[in-house]
Amino acid sequence: MATYKIAVLPGDGIGPEVTAEAVRVLRATSKSSGASFEFEEALVGGAGIDATGHPLPPATLALCKQAHAILFGAVGGPKWEHVPHEVRAERGLLAIRKELDLYANLRPAICFPMLVDASPLKRSVVEGTDLMVIRELTGGLYYGEPRGVERFADGGARAVNTMVYTTREIERVARVGFEVARKRRKHLTSVDKNNVLVVSQLWREVVTSVAKDYPDVTLDHVLVDNCAMALVHRPTQFDTIVTENTFGDILSDEAAILAGSMGMLPSASLGNLAGAGGGPVGLYEPVHGTAPDIAGQGVANPIAAILSAAMLLRYSLNMTREADRIDAAVRRVLEQGHRTRDIAARGDKALGTREMGDLVVQHVERG
Repeated sequence: MATYKIAVLPGDGIGPEVTAEAVRVLRATSKSSGASFEFEEALVGGAGIDATGHPLPPATLALCKQAHAILFGAVGGPKWEHVPHEVRAERGLLAIRKELDLYANLRPAICFPMLVDASPLKRSVVEGTDLMVIRELTGGLYYGEPRGVERFADGGARAVNTMVYTTREIERVARVGFEVARKRRKHLTSVDKNNVLVVSQLWREVVTSVAKDYPDVTLDHVLVDNCAMALVHRPTQFDTIVTENTFGDILSDEAAILAGSMGMLPSASLGNLAGAGGGPVGLYEPVHGTAPDIAGQGVANPIAAILSAAMLLRYSLNMTREADRIDAAVRRVLEQGHRTRDIAARGDKALGTREMGDLVVQHVERG
């Protein structure tokens, strides 16, 4: 029986609540998969700051490097907003991405048929939406140098961030985009700002070159402002989207409204480092934040964390059958009308975090 080591980083706010349900669901899959999981928790984000003064304690990074995959909750919150920038809670997540070179972020946005009315957009707009946003994760404005703030004697200041991409960085995430599109509906949309940014001109040039290796995939190029408009006007035109770091951050969050709630959106961050599970070592996390306003109340939606666990099985451990079982269990629970309060219609009884987790676990165990 194969044993896989999973680093569990619950983080802050609702992170520990939803991550606990994802772990329970993974345990449920082990009963019929022939695989076992060894879960080890570690501190990150605000919890790491409180305990060690650092958002990514050395012990946590060491665990991540030893694990087959990382299950991540969420980090940050008002409590840590005034700490120095270099040790902000969010820096813990950014540091993991950089240290493990997790350069490709996959964020699916699916409008489940039973949740069409949970989206603020019209049914005719969102119905049938099933897209994947692939965001380059370790380059661009978030990491480029020089960066910083220059203070002037007159009280003014000058702040600088630098958007930088190399051919290698663009090519490798483009290949992820083409490979994912090849397994979906074979249509890849590359998003840039080619009409203004020199960086985007290189981006388009490299993506177009990589396309020659994927003649079975249709490639088109869309400017980021046009893409943002199209996502809320005709999202069903998209299959797979690949774009740089900042654009991907914004567009993938915008895509959240298509699913009706941030609580429904999982994600995977992948690199080239191969794990013992056969796939790349990856970090898997719900797209939502720490939601400090509801933390500790047991009402957060755990589905995004649970679907992130399914992505962990699919991409890092190559356990496709078990990943499909989790996805199917979530669909069955939703089809039966069960809802947490973020996706419940007015007047409907809403389930708590643990109750929703119980239902998914039951369906996973039944197969």
